[in-house]
Amino acid sequence: MQDDDLSLFKAELRGVKPIKHDRADTGKPKSDRKQLATLRQAASLRVESTKVDGLSDQYVIDVGPEDVLHWAANGVQEGQMRKLKLGQIAFEGSLDLHGMSVEKARDTLWEFLAEANKLEVRCARITHGKAVRMDGRKPMIKSHVNTWLRQHPMVLGFTSCLAKHGGTGAIYVLLKRTMMDGRDE
Repeated sequence: MQDDDLSLFKAELRGVKPIKHDRADTGKPKSDRKQLATLRQAASLRVESTKVDGLSDQYVIDVGPEDVLHWAANGVQEGQMRKLKLGQIAFEGSLDLHGMSVEKARDTLWEFLAEANKLEVRCARITHGKAVRMDGRKPMIKSHVNTWLRQHPMVLGFTSCLAKHGGTGAIYVLLKRTMMDGRDE
């Protein structure tokens, strides 16, 4: 019976050539996960929803007129955010977006943040208003600013202001600084 198995095995292997190299093919090299995630995200965005400035309106986070805003980028220390919330980091610039259209507010905000970057501003106040609307809809500018700032590369975090600086109608924004005059981020 063993001879039959051996002869069957040899018959099956007839015409098979031995492998000339002893290295295994492990497949293609692993791709860079960050690059892949960026490409996937870019592919999923609709072209008309993203402006040149990079601030997208595709997914706007709706917030209420009295909602407290608070957001911190990864790596921002909670102590810094606590100081920001308590108004202990002086704001060096202020922007008022009251009464603007969404498009005008976006352009104004982008220009303001670019100027703040040039001037090495650490903290700024942005007044977006509460826009308590008779039709019951959420405040447009407040919701958009909340969404846009999360996307901006210069923004480390933001939180609603103290009452004396505008309360839930304004936010303190903590900005990145580049190395200048011995100061660090």
